Amino acid sequence: MSETSYSVLGVFATPDALMAAIPKARAAKLGTVEAYTPYPIHGIDDALGLRRSPLGGMVLVMGILGAVTAFGFQYWISAIDYPIITGGKPPDSWEAFIPIMFEVTVLFATFTAGLGMLLLLNKLPFFGHPVLSSKAITGITRDRYVLAIEAEHQGFDSAAAAKTLKEAGAIDVEVLPAPDRSPFLTSDFILRTLGGIFVACLVAGLTMFFATKWFPLLRPMANMQDQPRLNAQKPSAFFKDGHGMQRPVAGTVARGHLPTATGTQEAAATLVNPLPRTKEMFAVGRKAYLNRCEVCHGVVGNGQGSLTAAYGAKPANLQAQQFRDYPDGKIYWAIVNGKNAMPAHAADLTETQRWAVVHYVRALQRAQNAKDEDLKVVAP
Repeated sequence: MSETSYSVLGVFATPDALMAAIPKARAAKLGTVEAYTPYPIHGIDDALGLRRSPLGGMVLVMGILGAVTAFGFQYWISAIDYPIITGGKPPDSWEAFIPIMFEVTVLFATFTAGLGMLLLLNKLPFFGHPVLSSKAITGITRDRYVLAIEAEHQGFDSAAAAKTLKEAGAIDVEVLPAPDRSPFLTSDFILRTLGGIFVACLVAGLTMFFATKWFPLLRPMANMQDQPRLNAQKPSAFFKDGHGMQRPVAGTVARGHLPTATGTQEAAATLVNPLPRTKEMFAVGRKAYLNRCEVCHGVVGNGQGSLTAAYGAKPANLQAQQFRDYPDGKIYWAIVNGKNAMPAHAADLTETQRWAVVHYVRALQRAQNAKDEDLKVVAP
């Protein structure tokens, strides 16, 4: 009998022998009965009388708590402390809270699963479990099955436990001494740990400081001032003329800016359509109109039957007398600088396509006369 013994291990050759020995070891009531096997054995939990792990319930409770916490925090911020209407929604729109609720739920559940398993169920920080230093551990991780009777109190009878395991069929018995359970979070341990962290941070900081000084142009540490860039006020060897500042490429304009020859629509009335009224030009204008203009102004230009009219909008009626009296230049100016989406569509059209659209609009306006030659040209 030893009061310093922690556990007695009985080694069994087969899983069946282990399962048969468990009821005998539990009946002796000498201590806690535990099993160590190289792989899970069906039914061993029930044989040992182990209850279902509480980890799942812990994770569920903390996950729900995380979701409630996230919802309450967001609701207090958005609806009570600092209400702001975003996108026309009321401040307490709970649908917007779901992403953060999900993240906090996962956060609470993950930390509970990890820390609960390690600290509560596995009894960490008890790092030196005696079984890990036993002779039987090599067999446990390969092809042997161990049944242990572990001490529950100071009066643990290791001799009786060894005899019980022998009688239950153990081929070998090993007595393990009690581990050192002295507290490890002593003031000396804490001071040593903090000192080690301080020294490690100091060494890492000084190393990086001097490394950037000695090797300033290493790729991972290239600073912005060392990057190649174009300085418009200094010479540049990249361009043939040696100048850093270059004029815009001929024939190009800035994106979103479509200048016309005149600044106002009235002044644009003097512009003349430079394109000939040919079948090819009408085809170009018809294609551009159907792709870009028909959605708002309709097939015949009266705004009826268009997609925007279906939503209650009122696109310009190109068949109105006002637009019939417009000179070509004013229609061109309206295409480039018009209302709503017109400038955006015009930016995707070339100048030829825009003037061709003017020709096609004129043809639509004259198409009321069946004898007009334009109608014959544009008719599909």
